[in-house]
Amino acid sequence: MADIRAICAIGTSGQLGRHGVLPWEGRPERPFVEDVERFFDITRGHVLVAGPKTIAAVPEFAARDRTLVTIRSSDDPQEVLARFADRVVYIGGGPRVWDVYAGFIRHWDINRVPYDGEADTWFDPAWLLAGGKAPRP
Repeated sequence: MADIRAICAIGTSGQLGRHGVLPWEGRPERPFVEDVERFFDITRGHVLVAGPKTIAAVPEFAARDRTLVTIRSSDDPQEVLARFADRVVYIGGGPRVWDVYAGFIRHWDINRVPYDGEADTWFDPAWLLAGGKAPRP
């Protein structure tokens, strides 16, 4: 059975995104750089399942040492996850993906970053409560 996890960074008030990207994208301050480094370190050697925009944002160097899986809204989550039964699978983000996959996620790796600015996408604590409640692939 796959070990299904999620990994994300959120701002101090739960911010996830703004205009389709991380609101702190490209900021040079060390906490933001460390978050990106941490993401690549933790997901190395594992499977990253995410929507097309997230997968397209993974740099070429990072694509070489993790399995990237692009999902679409028409995909059956159980079928997607069943392909990786003996692997650690990270569900990469965004609300539309987590709304569908939250019930399969057994562990959330959430990094708080020191961002307290504008956002149009927020972390939903209900995703945490859904964890492990979907039928296992």
